[in-house]
Amino acid sequence: MIERIINAADKQADSEEPQIEVTLRPRDFNSYIGQDRLKNNLKLAIAAAKKRNEPLDHILLYGPPGLGKTTMASVIANEMNAQIRITSGPAVERPGDLASLLTNLSDNDILFIDEIHRLHRTVEEVLYTAMEDFKLDIMLGKGPSARSLRLDLPRFTIIGATTRTGSIAAPLRDRFGMVHRLDFYTPEQIEAIIKRASKILNIAIKPQAASALAQRSRLTPRIANRLLRRVRDYADINGDGIIDNDITRKALELLDIDELGLDPVDRLLLSTIIDNYRGGPVGVETLAAITAEERATIEDMIEPYLLQIGLLERTSRGRKVTPKAYTHLNKTNADHSNQSKLV
Repeated sequence: MIERIINAADKQADSEEPQIEVTLRPRDFNSYIGQDRLKNNLKLAIAAAKKRNEPLDHILLYGPPGLGKTTMASVIANEMNAQIRITSGPAVERPGDLASLLTNLSDNDILFIDEIHRLHRTVEEVLYTAMEDFKLDIMLGKGPSARSLRLDLPRFTIIGATTRTGSIAAPLRDRFGMVHRLDFYTPEQIEAIIKRASKILNIAIKPQAASALAQRSRLTPRIANRLLRRVRDYADINGDGIIDNDITRKALELLDIDELGLDPVDRLLLSTIIDNYRGGPVGVETLAAITAEERATIEDMIEPYLLQIGLLERTSRGRKVTPKAYTHLNKTNADHSNQSKLV
């Protein structure tokens, strides 16, 4: 498996990233760039909740990795003047773990659950009553002597984040009063994010370089910030520390990231469909076997961006590349004809 610098799901790509991500995260809606539709809906909900002196309704945020779901949860907490506790679905293994989290909350607190689709079913069942009635049912003892104890909980808000809404059980999904998708950003928004990050990190970057970097950031803030730091490293060693267009081009060539933000894994996937299957359609399981990537990796981390920029199509029979992909990879249908004659 090839290590990918543009892996938006990898929050621990290097030792400095977790600390820098926290530094770069906006704390309010004014400094949060992009996602205007979502921000407008949340501003209205937050204003109404404050006016009624009530907690926010439960919120489910979904979308590809790296688009700012965790950041948005922190912004919501700050706008509500509420405390936020952060956990993840795999970390809550037993109902007792969830009970410990919920009983330590206060009124109007926010519990953020990342990867909520990976919660265990037994934990989900306990969560249903907690979200709907603010009650917690606990079983004491085992066997014939077991009895149920119902505890009152503070009025809290759960914010769930997921890359796979289809994997969330319907009863859990229905208990979220607000369900919002985070969309890919525009190149202009990514450019603004890069400029903001460069100011915070005290990085000198020319406007043309920021624009070029934005074009290769896969419309994803986390990738944009990561590429900015890698280009900064190149500028410090091979230049005067100032990121200009030439430094950006050379650094990204070294990272093997092309003008559309594709890396070797993306190009391998597209080339496999073109060269081995005449452009498709081909099943995702076959692609996973040939590229030595897991099916979930292809579906969650590779395909979304390729679909977004129009290089790949999903059909009922499998994946197909588009004419735009042929052009980008400098391939033509004639390649297939010649290959067929050789075979």
